[in-house]
Amino acid sequence: MQYFVLKQLNIDDKHAATDTIVCIILLAAGSIFISNNLKYYLPRKEKYWYIIVISVTVGLLWYLAQRGILYLVLQSDDPYNDFIRDTGLIRFGAGFLLLSTISMFSLMWYGQQEYTEMINRKTETEKLSKEAELYKLRSQFQPHFLFNSLNSISALIGSDPGKARNMIYQLSDFLRGTLRQEEHQWIPLELEMQYLRLYLEIEKVRFGHRLQTETKINEDALNLQLPALILQPVVENAIKFGLYDTTGEVLIKIEAEKNESNLKVIVENPFDPETTDPAKGTGFGLRSIQRRLFLLFARNDLLKATTQQNTFTTTIIIPQL
Repeated sequence: MQYFVLKQLNIDDKHAATDTIVCIILLAAGSIFISNNLKYYLPRKEKYWYIIVISVTVGLLWYLAQRGILYLVLQSDDPYNDFIRDTGLIRFGAGFLLLSTISMFSLMWYGQQEYTEMINRKTETEKLSKEAELYKLRSQFQPHFLFNSLNSISALIGSDPGKARNMIYQLSDFLRGTLRQEEHQWIPLELEMQYLRLYLEIEKVRFGHRLQTETKINEDALNLQLPALILQPVVENAIKFGLYDTTGEVLIKIEAEKNESNLKVIVENPFDPETTDPAKGTGFGLRSIQRRLFLLFARNDLLKATTQQNTFTTTIIIPQL
């Protein structure tokens, strides 16, 4: 464009080409300088003033360098030098506008890159934080159950060594299976029920004939996914409020079905209303599940606990991803 304008002003090919090449090379150098400057130093405050200052500064240097180089290239008595001097203000204005455009483009480009990196860092931080909290919630289940099992084993060693030995084997199988799944956040319901049956077998050693269980799992729900070991605290809560304050047999019912696109699990246990109020004392177990489901799905309506007569019912809805 500059070459075309110079030709329209009746400038010969030699001077028009020389002027254009010098200006383009210097403009490219100035643009690279501004772009690299904003790449390594992105102003936070008064960034538009910074753009004006840097554009004016680089534009002035561009104009002075252009005059100096053209003066050296051309002869000192060449009348074209007078033309360069007379068009100095126009040259500086055009250079300022071009460099300002480069500055604004660079500011937006690197600003967007920085914003994207900030969002990615924030997302990664939140993900790590959520995973850490989920891991903490899961890790809190095992010690509670493990301590109860070890206490039961200790009590059985003296009275019934055979049961104690059998309980140790069952506890070993349960821990081996659950630790193997530690790195897998989601597992099919069929595998979750295998771990839950191992857990119930251990609890049945503790409580004997008093603990009775009934499971009803629809076949179409077996392959549905759910967070690993999320049912154990629910059943543990049912055992706690169903057996701890009673001396007779207690039947705990576990049902699972596919409900539209969700997995629905229901756990029921009886309780004695004179000694226990499970709605007010669900403790860490159900609260931790509520928090875990919220971290995974950002919803607070996936766990419901209700009481009807002498039955406490816990319902969990697991959306399928």
